[in-house]
Amino acid sequence: MIVAVDHVTVTIPPGEEAKGCHFYGRILGLTQVAKPPTLAVHGGAWFQIPDGRQLHLQSEDSHVGASRAHPAFGCDDLAGVASVLANAGYGVEWDTALAPRKRFYTSDPFGNRVEFLEKL
Repeated sequence: MIVAVDHVTVTIPPGEEAKGCHFYGRILGLTQVAKPPTLAVHGGAWFQIPDGRQLHLQSEDSHVGASRAHPAFGCDDLAGVASVLANAGYGVEWDTALAPRKRFYTSDPFGNRVEFLEKL
């Protein structure tokens, strides 16, 4: 039976890997890892999340930003992440639907929704 999530895939437009690496790698601080050679030919990029899981960016010709489906990242400094994103020019939309747990949303450079939550 299922015991864990291994990775999450987010689509990006073809040829936009540099923007994705900047957002997920430089701004959010995820570590980029090499894709297997058999998959690297398809473009995209992979990132290691500190808990052992991965985020995969996959190029897709018919990419449309996902406004509802999204990855959600647990954070140990939620306000700090919000500040980093805001300083980089990304919108931060706080949400209280899970109160008292704190969370907010932003969009990556490709219009994909990304959620950040206070780590439990």
